[in-house]
Amino acid sequence: MVPPSVLVVTGIFSVQFGAGLAAKLFTQVPPAAVTGLRLWTSAAVMAAVGARPLRNAITGLARGGASPGDDPLEPPLAQGPVPPSRGLGRAWRDMGVAVAFGVTLAVMNFSIYQSFARIPLGISVTVEFLGPLGVAVASSRRLLDVLWVGLAGTGVALLARGRLNLSGTGAAGHGAASSGQVVAGLAFALLAALAWAAYILLSRATGQRFPGSTGLAIAMVVAAIVITPVGVAAGRAALLRPEVLVTGLVIGLLSSIIPYSLELEALRRIPARVFGIWMSLEPAVAALVGLVVLGQELTPREWLAVGCVMAACAGAARGAREPQAPQA
Repeated sequence: MVPPSVLVVTGIFSVQFGAGLAAKLFTQVPPAAVTGLRLWTSAAVMAAVGARPLRNAITGLARGGASPGDDPLEPPLAQGPVPPSRGLGRAWRDMGVAVAFGVTLAVMNFSIYQSFARIPLGISVTVEFLGPLGVAVASSRRLLDVLWVGLAGTGVALLARGRLNLSGTGAAGHGAASSGQVVAGLAFALLAALAWAAYILLSRATGQRFPGSTGLAIAMVVAAIVITPVGVAAGRAALLRPEVLVTGLVIGLLSSIIPYSLELEALRRIPARVFGIWMSLEPAVAALVGLVVLGQELTPREWLAVGCVMAACAGAARGAREPQAPQA
């Protein structure tokens, strides 16, 4: 049996290699189009794998409000028959959570790819990690968490100041990025961080309402639909090129399908707190992938900043409270 640590680290490298491949594709199609390729691929695979429960959820809604308890694999949530009006209302509320989850997925992916197009991969991912850090700190009541927030804030401040100082010089292997591009890149990374925090909360809420991965499949389809107008408008005919479509398929597999499967298996075998500590390696892996795949060198000051955010995330995850019940 593969150790959980190997599953998590493999998932991290898969995500970041997918991100590096996406950044390289930006030279052929705009970031919004690449976002569409990733989400369309992910939605297609998730819908194919979970076709039956996905169909049951949608048809249940249409016929008057089937709830997760109507699934034969999940125990009913209440005894006795559910009044039609009450069942329908609950079904629409459940679907609303899944739709919100999907919109959040679209915003998160769109924002982080816009950030990748402007600042190095390692910096974008480091700033994005403020999202899960905030969720971990919010679930704790320890005074020590103030230290983690301060350490993460210091790291992000070092990143922002250092990158702005390098703007327009072509340094760090990222071309002649202007200060405006740097600010926009950092802003998109912060938006992705907010979306990631919402993703964590909505993922838990969706898992409580739908069995297995049905809720995620619904969210993926919603995200793909939401990004379609922007992605098609940005990519246009370039999206029909075979090499672009194949690369988009690989990005979707590396960035979503493979890591999701590995992380889900790891979470079945280790506490969420331990999982969060291991996931704090992601900014460093992103920086390494940016260096190897994209030639994006970080200064010693920026590496120190990445280390600050990683330490803050690991510390916050270590002290986070475990959920009272397992999540789907």
